Amino acid sequence: MTFHALGLVRKAHQKEMDRFPSERCDIEKFIVGDADRLIAECPQDRMDLIKYYNADPGKISIVPCGFSPAEFQPHNRTEARQKLGLPLHEKILLQLGRMVPRKGVDNVIQALGKVRADERKIRLVVVGGNSDQPDPSLTPEIGRLQEVARQAGVEHRVQFVGRKDRQVLPLYYSASDLFITTPWYEPFGITPLEAMACGIPVIGSDTGGVKYSVAPGRTGFLVPPKDPDSLAGKIMQLLDNPQLAEKMGRNAIRRVHRLFTWKKVSQQIADVYKLVEKQTRKEEILRHRASWERDGFPLHAAGTMLRQPFLPYFNLPGS
Repeated sequence: MTFHALGLVRKAHQKEMDRFPSERCDIEKFIVGDADRLIAECPQDRMDLIKYYNADPGKISIVPCGFSPAEFQPHNRTEARQKLGLPLHEKILLQLGRMVPRKGVDNVIQALGKVRADERKIRLVVVGGNSDQPDPSLTPEIGRLQEVARQAGVEHRVQFVGRKDRQVLPLYYSASDLFITTPWYEPFGITPLEAMACGIPVIGSDTGGVKYSVAPGRTGFLVPPKDPDSLAGKIMQLLDNPQLAEKMGRNAIRRVHRLFTWKKVSQQIADVYKLVEKQTRKEEILRHRASWERDGFPLHAAGTMLRQPFLPYFNLPGS
């Protein structure tokens, strides 16, 4: 059994903003106690299962989410920008994902306001929403973020592009100089994997699955959530050092191909099934053993019988 986010953890981070019914947590507690094996998506997920659900640490396996190398791979940056209609000579920061407060897009916008633009033009492209065009009436979070951008004085440097089809996402990743994701809470987070698969360094929040997928100092940086000053510092560090950013991008490709392809993930899932099967067979043997001994048929007697020559009951003298 695996979970897509845990109710008690959501409530701990989102408090009254979490709208799931309390029955969800009761059901999750029952499942955690009843399951033969639990699959956590990252070490933080494992810790949360133990802390909030009193899960048995011995029956938790860690298997991450993954990505398809055929789907996400690097594209030429200039060509990607041309296809998307993005400016060729600006530094582009990318935020891509669901438009909900816990994703921390406001933190990225506030950090942009603290980044010195100098002679360079820096643009934040925000992909996501409930419609193909960025319509605040259909996606209220976009309206809130537009106001955050105005208050930070960067409304002219933040471009909302709305929801995009999946086949276009590799172009957005490849068109960017940096990918940024700073949620308060993230059970795993697929977007850092996709960005790294496209050779883009990632600045992520030091939380949940993000701190598992991003290797700080090698494929990007980790910063505290809700800390625009720290985020601004890391943005400038990478924009000021394109060689470091390129090196991190190369490291990112190697890391996701080594750890997070769906082929590798599926093999790990298969290993979990084999482990459960082995444990189930062992438990069945132990149950039979207890039953035999309870009925007065000790195992050593069975062993003695099995070691005797087999004498068929037919064709015996006098039969």
